[in-house]
Amino acid sequence: MSLALLLAAIALAAAGHSTTSAQRWEPPAGARFQYQLESSARSHTATGGIDVGICRAPPSGGSCVRPQVFDIDLYADGRISGNDHTVNRAAVNAIHRRGGHAICYISAGTAERFRPDYRRYVRFDRRIGHRLLGKPFSDRFSNEYWLNINNGRGQRDFVLRRIAARTKRCADAGFDAVEYDVVDAYAQGRRVTGWRIRAHTQLMFDRALARIAHDNGLSVGLKNDLGQVPKLESRFDFAVNEQCFQYAECTNNPSPGYKAFTRDGKAVFQVEYRIPPSRFCVRANRLGFSSIKKARDFSLDAKPWRPCR
Repeated sequence: MSLALLLAAIALAAAGHSTTSAQRWEPPAGARFQYQLESSARSHTATGGIDVGICRAPPSGGSCVRPQVFDIDLYADGRISGNDHTVNRAAVNAIHRRGGHAICYISAGTAERFRPDYRRYVRFDRRIGHRLLGKPFSDRFSNEYWLNINNGRGQRDFVLRRIAARTKRCADAGFDAVEYDVVDAYAQGRRVTGWRIRAHTQLMFDRALARIAHDNGLSVGLKNDLGQVPKLESRFDFAVNEQCFQYAECTNNPSPGYKAFTRDGKAVFQVEYRIPPSRFCVRANRLGFSSIKKARDFSLDAKPWRPCR
């Protein structure tokens, strides 16, 4: 099936959720956000493990502030739900009751062993001669594998079908937006991923993801992929970034940075792990980013949460 036909089929499947861009919620620039993909806190079981009442003072001092936008996993943490397949409607509803909005986290570029549809990836990989699952994502995240998004044996079509199914679950659960993670395999190279992905192939894949989100009535965030921001910004409603201050990638020198997003009044949700707020918050605030400090070990529990403003 060609990419055009595949996207047409996805659009038809999502017709019940389709909406115009005017009806989609789009996060405003400067909105405070929280990034919480993990939880073992039994005290928050009623809200799917998410601390929807978290409140912290920014580094500059003053009263505590609360997130307006929560970026959370599609599924409740198994330590709370007891399984790998409970869609976290409880968290979405709790966030909405407080007047906030929920972004649905999905890893688009990796196959994660702990997901309920992982066996589908394994079966397809075997069927096509092990040309789908690549190297482990990293030493820290060794239980997920880089995906081959070339389409010589239908890999990209398969992955997009799986992502479309997950995205529909996000929409059905009431999420307002979606973040697709790991969408820059081309920039990592074959030695890291196990696959040779061209920049054009990545653009096709990322644009298809944006279309899937919009066909489901969700706004969509571009995760990292700084090198392709100028070609992708018009398709995405906001950006999510990790560690661009640590690696000096946030501005337009030497990379394009997020100038295109901020110029168009779009939110840039940004998180640092390894450097203290004193090294990035002033610059983040000046650039109009919604930046936060999370745990040094890359865990994404509710705390620590240090918003720059």
